[in-house]
Amino acid sequence: MFSSASALLLPAAGVWAQEKYPSKPITLICPYAAGGNADQRSRQVGKFISTALGQPVLVDNKAGAGGNIGTDAIAKSKPDGYTIGMGNFAPLAVNPTMFEKLSFDPAKDLTPICLIEKGPLILTVRPDSRFKTVKDVIAAAKATPGKVTFASGGMGGSHHLSGETFKQIAGIDIIHVPYKGGAPAATDLIGGQVDMMFTQMYEAAPMIKAGKLRPLAITSKGRSPLFPDLPTMQEAGVAGFEVQNWQGLVGPARMPPAIVTLLNQTCNKALADPAIREQMLSQGNEIAGGTPEQFAAFIRAEAARWGKVVKDGHIRPE
Repeated sequence: MFSSASALLLPAAGVWAQEKYPSKPITLICPYAAGGNADQRSRQVGKFISTALGQPVLVDNKAGAGGNIGTDAIAKSKPDGYTIGMGNFAPLAVNPTMFEKLSFDPAKDLTPICLIEKGPLILTVRPDSRFKTVKDVIAAAKATPGKVTFASGGMGGSHHLSGETFKQIAGIDIIHVPYKGGAPAATDLIGGQVDMMFTQMYEAAPMIKAGKLRPLAITSKGRSPLFPDLPTMQEAGVAGFEVQNWQGLVGPARMPPAIVTLLNQTCNKALADPAIREQMLSQGNEIAGGTPEQFAAFIRAEAARWGKVVKDGHIRPE
């Protein structure tokens, strides 16, 4: 494998043509705390890359500011392939519009490497909620504007933007209640402090199966094999509604193309690994993959879409 990697590097300028990559450990920055989905996937894919390329991959959690701190660290790292990171929905597609001053520009300061996965969310309520359907929520919100509440794991994340999309499409006034993470938000939802939450599938599924939460609809375009009887938001009456959380491998701008190619190929091989596929699918996620160019186009499309939602909703960090 290393001989083929070296051959790929021959067209690169200067030291890249002389040095086998990788020749030392790689740092993979995760812009979220340990234990969450981004951390889990960073470690899983990082372990595969380490085995495939013969060097340690060290996951460095740099959490905070909605993913901005870690993403900024990726953007400002040396573009030699020895610092890469997990690029996520919020810092790449939402935060550039939501924050007036951002220390990095995803379009200019990052190199997309490979889209790893997409994951739907589920609109959840507690089991004894008065809301039995999505239409019940809409009716209540229209009857009592500003009274129905929805929780999120923080400003600008997929929980939050799902709620904002719901507000804008359905033309309702529901109140956002942000928390410092999905876990405390779910705890208060179960406890009755908030009415509902768009919960990420990997978090929602165990709580639904345990009877702690009741699902109303899923945010993906089609139904999930994990919950085949659960309608989509579109089927539940919210036309055009589709939200998926997503993440993928990125690096700083100006990385040598040959290294980007090698990392992309390795990441795609990771996504074909049976154990990795099984875990991702068991969490209700859609396995992605593809080329760096496809990932770049996807980020551009998502940034345009969510930038409009942020502007229309006058969303600003609190």
